[in-house]
Amino acid sequence: MERREAAEAGQGGGAGPADPAGLEGAAAHESPVALDDLVVFLSRLTGLLLRTSGEGAHLIERAVADSARAFGGSASLLLVPEAAALAVTAADGATRTVTVHGVPEVFRLDQVAALQPLLAEVRGGTIGLAAADRRLAAIVAAPAPYPWWLKFLGIVLFSLGFAPLMQPTWYEIGATAVLAALAAGLAVAAERVPVLERILPLVVSVVVSVVTIEVFADDPARGGPVLLMLPALFFFVPGDYLSAATAELSAGLITTGAIRLVYSVFLLVQLYLGVLLGVVVTGTDTRALFDVAADADLPRWALFLAWIVFTAGTVLAFAIPVRFFVPLLVLVYVTVGVQSAFTKLVGETGGTFVAAVVLAAAATLIARRPGRPPRLILILPGFFTLTVGSLGMRGLTTLAGGYVIEGFQDLMKLVTIVTALAVGLVVGGALVEGGGLRHTPGRDVAEPL
Repeated sequence: MERREAAEAGQGGGAGPADPAGLEGAAAHESPVALDDLVVFLSRLTGLLLRTSGEGAHLIERAVADSARAFGGSASLLLVPEAAALAVTAADGATRTVTVHGVPEVFRLDQVAALQPLLAEVRGGTIGLAAADRRLAAIVAAPAPYPWWLKFLGIVLFSLGFAPLMQPTWYEIGATAVLAALAAGLAVAAERVPVLERILPLVVSVVVSVVTIEVFADDPARGGPVLLMLPALFFFVPGDYLSAATAELSAGLITTGAIRLVYSVFLLVQLYLGVLLGVVVTGTDTRALFDVAADADLPRWALFLAWIVFTAGTVLAFAIPVRFFVPLLVLVYVTVGVQSAFTKLVGETGGTFVAAVVLAAAATLIARRPGRPPRLILILPGFFTLTVGSLGMRGLTTLAGGYVIEGFQDLMKLVTIVTALAVGLVVGGALVEGGGLRHTPGRDVAEPL
């Protein structure tokens, strides 16, 4: 585990909109706060940051430490992706250490959006500890912003928008509509059935595999079954975790990055195993798991509009506030345009790296201003367009089909692309902030990426 004396970190960033009920003035920070109250607030904050750290936990300590300092105390963390040992010291010197748990995920980004202005107020000294804790408790307890049917629609749109990237054919779009509806139904049901939630990637991949093989993969001219399955499974592919693990390793957080990497591989293997079980259930030869693409028949306008569908799906599926749709869409088109242009010049790896640099730099600049989306939310849709996780699924399933050379090529491409993407995100942030992932003053770290 990595120990960071988080009290060393400085913090900047603009203040968000103040809560009238919580405006206790800067004087509230001048009065010593009780250790018990400070521990409750920082524990709640650490838990929320852990749960929303699907893109990397390496900046949690800085947000927690800056909040502790704002109330006259200090804090340090012993951190792993799903837990933290939090040592808190109050202004009077009293100290306490607590353990906080929180499994990382990226499915409630509305909480990330609500947290950023609160942390800005805490850092600016415009809200007292009691009011800040009430606001934080409300963020943690808030229900999902969209009803279940909108999340269902979001997952379907997310998959449909991604489908042309696998095969630009109308048949791919039609198959994805059906398969994504099945996957989305299971994802929504899992929120109400805890047992299903624990094995959701496996169950979804089995269902998608069986239906694909039995219904849609009857003609090789329509493309291989792997390419037909992937868009419906894309919501569950841990490409973001893979990239976050690489970023944490590059930042020197060896244990955190290694644990997240193992967890990412575990999720990927669940999907892979589900696809194989589908093959077994249907009695199909594994040689059927090829990923040769069909001839394209989608017009250019359909490919262009697909990214609008994709971004709308991302907003609904990941509970992102609707007001952020336009800046997210702009960044998606910028990312796709940069990647396409530079891929022609320097190849796929170089194109991905440059696109990641541009995405991270642009997101960091936009997120600096008060009222703008957090950096994590700005990066997420553009990140998905770079399709890291799907390479791992394609590699594993192609290997299982007996296509050894093609499978290893996909897996090797996964390693190079995920590294290029993660390093590109680090470089992009460093170019704007001047400090990368180091503990530098004046950096806004309200979001965990």
